[in-house]
Amino acid sequence: MAPSFLSVAKFVEAILRRRFSSTGLSLQTLSIDSETTIQFWGPPPSQSPENKQKPSLLLLHGFGPSAIWQWSRQVKPLSLAFRLYIPDLVFFGGSTTTSSCSDENRSEMFQASCMGKLMEKLGVERFSVVGTSYGGFVAYNMAKMFPEKVEKVILASSGVNMRRSDNEAFIARAKCHRIVEVMLPSSGTDLRRFSGMVSSRRLDFVPNFVLNDFCQKMYSEKRDEKAELLEGLSIGRDDKTNVTPLQQEQCFQ
Repeated sequence: MAPSFLSVAKFVEAILRRRFSSTGLSLQTLSIDSETTIQFWGPPPSQSPENKQKPSLLLLHGFGPSAIWQWSRQVKPLSLAFRLYIPDLVFFGGSTTTSSCSDENRSEMFQASCMGKLMEKLGVERFSVVGTSYGGFVAYNMAKMFPEKVEKVILASSGVNMRRSDNEAFIARAKCHRIVEVMLPSSGTDLRRFSGMVSSRRLDFVPNFVLNDFCQKMYSEKRDEKAELLEGLSIGRDDKTNVTPLQQEQCFQ
């Protein structure tokens, strides 16, 4: 691993933070209950009257990166039309919990409950939510749990109807034995293989030392806790899909 002052990942992260700050968002931390703390990018306490008039939009990232890595390209154009709230999900970035390890406290429903508490603490009564991949699991459950608060839902690249057979096929395609091996790469080689499965962007020409650096930054922090999140997923546990219609206006991409 490269020294911190030579880390490409840290340099890129600094650029991404500037990109978020340039839109008027500020990095904040809020305790939503006695056990859980959420870090998020949101409007500063002294936001402009114009910004207060915009509809609220919650952006939920996928598994692996924290929020700034997921939404860096969207934050600028979306900030023109929406009052944005962009949290790190629990055990990603600066968000964490001391709640006991159980399926209930590591499930996508737990994440949805935490995001609901965050918006309530912030005094946001109505909002729409966009979730990609793992964040889509959370967004879908937020819509089910808080129909009176969630106005519209967009799920992007999110297999909320995934069955156990789909999960097993995905693991087999990756030539792994457990989902943790796929979703939590531990080396540049693993990251290159994972990227080739889920993205059209190829990393074949990116040097290993760069990929190892990014792998260390994105996947080493809270690694055990993230593995617990994967084990705690309710989606993909059996061959029955548990998708029920939502009351809100929906968009699947």
